[in-house]
Amino acid sequence: MENNRSFYNEILTEHNINPFHKHEIEGANLELRGVNPSCGDEITLKLKVENDKIVDAGYIGDGCAISQASADMMIDLVLGKTKEEALNYANNFLKMIKGEASLEEIESLEEAGALQDISHMPARVKCAVLSWHTLEELFDVE
Repeated sequence: MENNRSFYNEILTEHNINPFHKHEIEGANLELRGVNPSCGDEITLKLKVENDKIVDAGYIGDGCAISQASADMMIDLVLGKTKEEALNYANNFLKMIKGEASLEEIESLEEAGALQDISHMPARVKCAVLSWHTLEELFDVE
């Protein structure tokens, strides 16, 4: 467990200190603000989708380390993917947080799989799922 915790802390720290996708997106054609009212975390997810493929993505906003790192990792996964593939990742992530994902589904999440232990921290679950729910809502709204 200790090894998982240091991996988790390392990934969280890296995505917070150097968030690769925390920036505006020129020509974004899908945009949605997600807010966690219980703690004030907020992100605005911006996607540029062409021919059903996410060709560019980013987010802006403020919040705790978990919400911001989770958004950054999510974009790592969905960039270059179709809407269907992105929603599949979101489904796997949400299943993982509920403790219902298979090992294969968790492994498909790459670095985001490091957030698996959040399921044991109820107060932090909303932080971790904020960007993923925003992604789902963004595509439902389309």
